[in-house]
Amino acid sequence: METNFILAGFGGQGILLAGTVLANAFMLQGKNVTWYPCYGAEMRGGTVNCEIVVSDEEVSSVHKQDTDFALVLNQQSFDRFVHRVKSGGTIVSNSTLVSDSRPRSDINYVFAPMTELANNLGSSKVTNIVSLGVLASVSDVVSKEFLERAVVKVLGEKKKDLLPLNIKALNSIENMCLV
Repeated sequence: METNFILAGFGGQGILLAGTVLANAFMLQGKNVTWYPCYGAEMRGGTVNCEIVVSDEEVSSVHKQDTDFALVLNQQSFDRFVHRVKSGGTIVSNSTLVSDSRPRSDINYVFAPMTELANNLGSSKVTNIVSLGVLASVSDVVSKEFLERAVVKVLGEKKKDLLPLNIKALNSIENMCLV
């Protein structure tokens, strides 16, 4: 069975890095994965998103009409992608930058103060990794263990000094009530 994801925010929030980490976590689990980035020429400050399709079988295509999970870090992305979430699907939103609105009654909503949590760790630059921790906490699609391994793999030797903060960011939502 295929599971579809959209990760979205504005340029500079690390959406493509988060998508790369998530896709690698799935690959480390032995899954088949496609990852498709989409961004405007303006990059930093403009909208950025990526789509991921994961399956035990061969993946049929990358660009799906509807998605099982949308992970959005800003209001513009919420407004744009809430309507692409399948009935019964989940939208995970950064409540630091997204208002708690629920325009549909047929999907699940999770709001977590991701940027606030990242700032409490000392850097808003890890909001993207905080968001992956939230996703892992509210779904059974990927474990934090595989996300941790993927963070190590993606950051690699060149950025190993950033590993402690990113691992801390991944686990920053533990003991937090998410609604």
